[in-house]
Amino acid sequence: MPTPLHQLGENAVLQRLLQRLTTQAPMLTGPGDDCAVVPRDSEWDTLLKTDVVVEAVHFTRDTPPERVGYKALARAVSDIAAMGGIPEYALITLLMHPQRTVETAEGIYTGLNTCAALYGISVAGGETSSLPYDGIVINVALTGRVEHGRAFLRSGGKPGDIICVSGPLGGSFPSGRHLDFKPRLNLARHFMKHGPRPTAMMDLSDGLGADLPRLAAASGCSYQLCPEQIPCHAGCSIQQAISDGEDYELLFTLTPQDFNSLNLHNLPQPVFPIGELSTAPATPLSQGWQHFRA
Repeated sequence: MPTPLHQLGENAVLQRLLQRLTTQAPMLTGPGDDCAVVPRDSEWDTLLKTDVVVEAVHFTRDTPPERVGYKALARAVSDIAAMGGIPEYALITLLMHPQRTVETAEGIYTGLNTCAALYGISVAGGETSSLPYDGIVINVALTGRVEHGRAFLRSGGKPGDIICVSGPLGGSFPSGRHLDFKPRLNLARHFMKHGPRPTAMMDLSDGLGADLPRLAAASGCSYQLCPEQIPCHAGCSIQQAISDGEDYELLFTLTPQDFNSLNLHNLPQPVFPIGELSTAPATPLSQGWQHFRA
């Protein structure tokens, strides 16, 4: 009997699909992290990322197209940041219903170009196609570079490491912050160049309730949270900060020694400790966003 996607949810669907992937060329980090990492030369490795935004899932029909274009590229930039890298080249695939206007398409590219200019990205081309139903889909394939052998991964955390986030959480969609967030490239590059080195890191796109269990599982750990320490945007509850998603902050872990030696005043942006990795049963969390759920 065929299994509907909504019976599994995104995590289980991905697990089944990843088992069917094959690789021929060498990879340093394959599926399961924010980006794939492949060898380039003795100084740099290459980061590979693809991301998609879909009307009625990631933005509404009345969203200005310039903001849609910005978000489409900035989401991928956030994943490059999570690996400690520098974004380089983007390919854009734009799918639209033929009744949508060329001015809408131009507005999307205005937003894409705004984001590209902010982060030094060259838009190298892409593809367009019509959709047989009314809507807009934008896929971004983004490359980047990171120092050879030094990409930040989700899998290096150890019990006792301090869990941190790079900013307040919650309320991203109703506030509109999900459309004009600033990927935390500066903080990630500060860690890469000056330390301390996160033991594990990823970006928060699906909410703390979805992404923290992924980071902990990749590191072979559980986690203990101090909910009262979770930074919340004004007007947001701790529950919203855990489950809303679309924050695009960095979620990372530091050894206790590195966290205690952290000079918070020298960082490009505040960081907030919210708990620690553990071997004890995990703190119960409300679930963040998962695609395919009914």
